[in-house]
Parts: sequence; structure tokens; C-alpha cells
Amino acid sequence: MRKEHDFSKGRGGAVSSSSGKTRITIMLDDDILEHFHARAEAKGMGYRTMINAALREAAGKTKGNVADDRPLTTAALRRILREELQAA
Repeated sequence: MRKEHDFSKGRGGAVSSSSGKTRITIMLDDDILEHFHARAEAKGMGYRTMINAALREAAGKTKGNVADDRPLTTAALRRILREELQAA
């Protein structure tokens, strides 16, 4: 290393932090990951962003943890009814 490089005041760790995000390790089935890779590529977005959006939707949240105000679709209503009937 050259003498003109002074790292004595340097800090380790990430260069920039992500506010509101936490890094975790998660094991996903290969078919699920392939599904999100394909969908994300078709839409031109990142697969991690798409997985995050799917998890947010499953939790009934939108960005900022506010309830989703989108109109309820027939498909969503059927899914909710099936889930509730199975739970009963």
C-alpha cells in the first residue's frame, strides 16, 4: 500500500444505509424464485422489489404501512372468501 493512502480515520461497514429496510437471509423454493424472476424481467423491475410488493399485499399493507385503498377485485374477493371459509 502506498504511503499517501491514509485509512486511519476510515470506518468499516456499508457505504450507505437503507432507511426503513432490514437485510435478512431467507430460503425460498426454487420455483417461487423462478416465478418472481420471470415476472420481474417481463415488467422490467427487480425481483426483490416484486417479492417485497407481494409480501406487502399479503400483509394488507401498502408503502408506508397504510391500508390499501384500491378497489376490491372479484379475484381478490374470491381469494379472501376461500381463506376465511377454510379457517372456519
